[in-house]
Amino acid sequence: MNKWMGPALAAPVTLWLLLAFAAPMIVVLLLSMHAVPDPFGPLFQPPSLAQFKLVLGDTFYLGVILETVLLGAAVTVISALLGYPLAFWLTRMPGKWRALAFGVILIPLLTNVVVRSLGIMLLLSPDGLINVALDFFGLPQARTMLFTHGAVAVGLAQVFMPFMVLALYDTMQSTSPRVHEAAQSLGASPVTRFLTVDLPLSLPGLRAGIIMVFLMSTTAYVSATLLGGKKVWTIGMLVLQEAISNLNAPMASALALTMTIVGLAFAALCTLAINRLMPWSNGGRSRPIALPRWFVLLAEITGPVLSRLLLAASLSLLLLPLALVCIQSFNDVPLATAAGFRGFTLKWYEAVLFGGNYTAAFMVSVKLAVVATLVAMVLALPAAFALARYPFRGRTALMAFWLLPLSLPHIAVGVGMLKLLQVYYVIPPFLGLVAIHVVVMLPFVITLLTASVLQLDRAQEEAASSLGAGPVRKLLLIILPGLAPGFFAAGIVGFLMSFGEVTVTSFLTTARMTTLPVRIYSEATFALEPTAHAISAILIVVTIATLAIVGRLVRLDRLYAR
Repeated sequence: MNKWMGPALAAPVTLWLLLAFAAPMIVVLLLSMHAVPDPFGPLFQPPSLAQFKLVLGDTFYLGVILETVLLGAAVTVISALLGYPLAFWLTRMPGKWRALAFGVILIPLLTNVVVRSLGIMLLLSPDGLINVALDFFGLPQARTMLFTHGAVAVGLAQVFMPFMVLALYDTMQSTSPRVHEAAQSLGASPVTRFLTVDLPLSLPGLRAGIIMVFLMSTTAYVSATLLGGKKVWTIGMLVLQEAISNLNAPMASALALTMTIVGLAFAALCTLAINRLMPWSNGGRSRPIALPRWFVLLAEITGPVLSRLLLAASLSLLLLPLALVCIQSFNDVPLATAAGFRGFTLKWYEAVLFGGNYTAAFMVSVKLAVVATLVAMVLALPAAFALARYPFRGRTALMAFWLLPLSLPHIAVGVGMLKLLQVYYVIPPFLGLVAIHVVVMLPFVITLLTASVLQLDRAQEEAASSLGAGPVRKLLLIILPGLAPGFFAAGIVGFLMSFGEVTVTSFLTTARMTTLPVRIYSEATFALEPTAHAISAILIVVTIATLAIVGRLVRLDRLYAR
């Protein structure tokens, strides 16, 4: 019985991902092999490499691919430089404050990407906070920071740096304190201890963070569109334009697959390079690290100051744009992108709360998030029990498949699902959106519920069985109450992720069914009223409030720990 319990519990989520994730990816592969674009043509056509020849033979496409790769590399480097001191700060935080500090990471992570991009615009604009500070200190202003590659890199780093921090934190917090005590007893200073102990042991987390940040940043288009101002082009922007504006699904698919191949090649090279730096992971012997004395002295002099500056920069990058959005929501300016405080007003909140212009989009977002979250939790609960209690052959490979939506570009899934909904037009677009949103949140919900299942007290279940409780009563009276905090945490995280999703949702919304984040993004690409800031401020406050409630039930620093 137990032999088949694990595969049986893993079957529902696997089937869902096969239909809502693997099937769209297969559709993208088929579309990329169409010879010519035909929005109403059949899906199965004689295979052709015409689209790939066009991509690889056009200097414009090759230039955008190179531009995207370099931008992704820059974002990855920034995220690593700023993420290390922040992850180290979290692991060294006293236990009673660590959960609160962890909220600093989760609040930006669960806040809409459009909201965060608007905050970066207020930070970098000609009349933005940076130029105001430069003018205050009598320094020359930098009025051309916006709509540049640097602005896009900063915006993408603000969006994806939390993933780097979480990956590093996951490995750093698992390092035994005895290792640090041993290094300290041998006379190692804090800087030397970090370079010779913490840094090598954190390489697995660095590898995971680099791969995640690079793959996600090279296929992002929301921040690139808002902060690049059409002066910066990325593959994600081209895919959206070809699929939606030009109705050229084959070209969009070829571009998405090309970037997917580039990303996977980068992931393979990154894995090989970092694995060479940690031979102990494969059973090999590690070599002692001998740092030059001059380097140690330089690091001990500059290290403490540099680490504090990088920590301050990382916290400012995560939180300052959100604070600027909240302040701007009370600003009496004609456009949301107009920086500089002109006067206090509440009219933007009046327009949001009583004007009714955003009510329909808000209700669509709420319904979509509620349905997707419930479906994800129903699918993730048996999967969590399969991982935690019923080992079976192939479990590691299956879990890797469940986590694939974190690694493969969402734009490719969006293109594939869009074509599937066009072919099977009897399927309501709302169900397509639900399917995609469930795919996006499943890796996180499975992780959270698996941690909750592992923390259940098996002794209580055994005691209930000895008293005559059957499986149903044991489930209702012991297991589900014990999982209640984990259910609540997973539900809140899933709801916030679904509510703020833009990347895939933009491909599937219709005129009558547009979510609130997609509407804000669409308006922001033209002219955006400050009502967007009022909506964003409300969403930020709601995110903080819900995380505070979750923190009362589940320690936030344990949500993403192994």
